[in-house]
Amino acid sequence: MIIRAHILVCGGTGCVASKSNEIMAQFEKHALANGIEKEIKVVKTGCFGLCEKGPIVVIYPEGATYSKVSPDDVKEIVEEHLLKGRIVKRLLLGDAEAQDVARSLDNVGFFSRQLRIALRNCGVINPEVIDEYIARDGYAALAKVLTKMTPQEVIAEMKKSGLRGRGGAGFPTGMKWEFAAVQKADQKYVCCNADEGDPGAFMDRSVLEGDPHSVIEAMAIAGYAIGSNQGYVYVRAEYPIAVQRLRLAMDQAREYGLLGRNILETGFDFDLEIRLGAGAFVCGEETALMTSIEGKRGEPRPRPPFPAVKGLWDKPTILNNVETYANVPVIFNKGAEWFASIGTEKSKGTKVFAVGGKINNTGLVEIPMGTPLREVIYDIGGGIPNGKKFKAVQTGGPSGGCIPMEHIDIPIEYESLVAIGSMMGSGGMIVMDEDNCMVDIAKFFLEFTVDESCGKCPPCRIGTKRMHEILERITQGKGELADLEKLETLANSIKQSALCGLGQTAPNPVLSTLRYFREEYLAHVVDKKCPAGVCKSMMTYTIIADKCKGCSLCAKKCPTSAISGEIKKPYLIDQSKCIKCGVCMDSCKFAAITNR
Repeated sequence: MIIRAHILVCGGTGCVASKSNEIMAQFEKHALANGIEKEIKVVKTGCFGLCEKGPIVVIYPEGATYSKVSPDDVKEIVEEHLLKGRIVKRLLLGDAEAQDVARSLDNVGFFSRQLRIALRNCGVINPEVIDEYIARDGYAALAKVLTKMTPQEVIAEMKKSGLRGRGGAGFPTGMKWEFAAVQKADQKYVCCNADEGDPGAFMDRSVLEGDPHSVIEAMAIAGYAIGSNQGYVYVRAEYPIAVQRLRLAMDQAREYGLLGRNILETGFDFDLEIRLGAGAFVCGEETALMTSIEGKRGEPRPRPPFPAVKGLWDKPTILNNVETYANVPVIFNKGAEWFASIGTEKSKGTKVFAVGGKINNTGLVEIPMGTPLREVIYDIGGGIPNGKKFKAVQTGGPSGGCIPMEHIDIPIEYESLVAIGSMMGSGGMIVMDEDNCMVDIAKFFLEFTVDESCGKCPPCRIGTKRMHEILERITQGKGELADLEKLETLANSIKQSALCGLGQTAPNPVLSTLRYFREEYLAHVVDKKCPAGVCKSMMTYTIIADKCKGCSLCAKKCPTSAISGEIKKPYLIDQSKCIKCGVCMDSCKFAAITNR
């Protein structure tokens, strides 16, 4: 019997947490109950990118995209859509233009401005079935490389493509491979950084969950290019779905002769192993990652020598992250010129961002390099919720900086972001609105770095701790003007003297907020006020008499009985008892309580 409907259900971590596995089981159950079990096919896919709208279900051939589907909705979808051909409009993806008819995902607002290269198969194929990857030109690039190209030609093609590392400072990938290729050694290694420790970042996890074969294929190509027969994928143990699908993909590739000995009967040997990380942020740094693979404490090593000369077990090693590798097969399938035609002069191709924070469309986006930041936030991201004003966006995680409204039209590319005090990093993008305190944001990221520092070098171990202590004093209303100068002096000293990239970039959130939001620091230090009303030590909760209806709800909710008064008359807050928890303000239905 011919399959007349394919039901694609997101199997990414976010949707699995929202019962997508149960949704798939319900589709099979209700299809069986209605006698159409042989006419439909339920397909588990990777992440579609619409994380805030999940669980996502897409039904072909109509292309109807249903969002926020629950297991209880499945019966209606089966009976209405699959049996009667009537699309369930109430569940259609909330794009205003898509409410009347089913539309291709490419035409939905969230996707229409994207160009998916690294994410090309996520949400399209079942990542647990190698045949589906092969059907999408999977392993064609590896076959081409092994049968028609020399290692030198592979490296030349990579250099021509202009692909730069997607996990940090953006070092040219082809150049890195060339450095390792020219080394004379009895053993070389290819490593993949899938540790992804930035707060709010989940790009690499989604690629491994949705398209693991693309990374396997790319690492084999890299191994051929530099003369390596062994690779390691370093992935954090907190990614169980990614690890499970990667292991399955590796087993399938070996079974098909695409991994292991004598790949495609060309005489080329290459195999992979997985190494699980314990979640240490410092192990995202290349030398610390390699030290961890060796079974030692994950600490960075001085450079030079660089890993391409002396890396894993002191052998020449290349390391790229998941997203970088995910681009490689496409470059060889479509050509370096095609890839280089996308993006800008110095930043080629696309970049994946995990967009989160104060934004309507939380999720994964992939855009051509050079796309203005405004387009990502407003056209793709849907703008700021609740009519709030955009204030800043943090790119590059703890190593990046906060970009203010004045730079919202900046093109997203490596050099332009560095020029304004931020960086591309792995691709985290956290949006903030007028209710965020930028001093508090700087403290948050610095606290993360202090916790994650390996402690090997004094500038990072001691310097970031001292910076955090100063920020703590400022947010408690105990700061002085001299503290701002101390922060800048410490920050610049750490940048120049820390051993690895984690320490060298740790001061960036502080320096960028001092640069663009200095008035907020001055308000904390001079006026002893937090303009955003975030820093609790500076808050004074008061009841606005003209707005208070005397309902007594705030008094009932107060955990310290700091609020008193008479029914239908304005209430008062005893500041000596107030612990500044904010319960009163949250419970007031008349906006009669302020904390500024």
